Amino acid sequence: MKGDMTNFVIRPTTSQDIPTILAMVAELAEFERAAHEAVATVDDFEAALFCENPAVFAVLAEVDGQAAGFALYFKNFSTWLGKHGIYLEDLYVRPEFRGSGIGQGLLSHLAQICVDNGYPRFEWWVLDWNESARKVYDHLDAQALTEWIPYRITGDSLTELAAKNPRT
Repeated sequence: MKGDMTNFVIRPTTSQDIPTILAMVAELAEFERAAHEAVATVDDFEAALFCENPAVFAVLAEVDGQAAGFALYFKNFSTWLGKHGIYLEDLYVRPEFRGSGIGQGLLSHLAQICVDNGYPRFEWWVLDWNESARKVYDHLDAQALTEWIPYRITGDSLTELAAKNPRT
């Protein structure tokens, strides 16, 4: 399958695709050495992707009807530009389909969504040790934002911070 970029399609997901997406999320979490953190359910994805006003979206790449990869994204916003952009939460291509252009195809598909909607930015994170992905992104002229440090707060720390809200 490697090397042939012409035999895949990218389409929006349907609710019937959720089990397949969750299976690939589990594969991605295993690859990222964090399988224990992937706890989302079919109901979680159904509520997020197919509610009345979804805030998150997904596309599926298929080769001959077989799920080869996916991208899950949401709109973000730049206060400096005053415009939305796209934040790519996850991009995953199954190992047997890697090197066939599917990853670049998914990125190109999302870039086209940005262009079509006047979104000037398309952003994502990548693990520092994921050299193969970083090479792909460098090849596409994506810029590593090394001056920005991501932060995250979860669990008890999130609850404790919320408890410091002076309005509660």
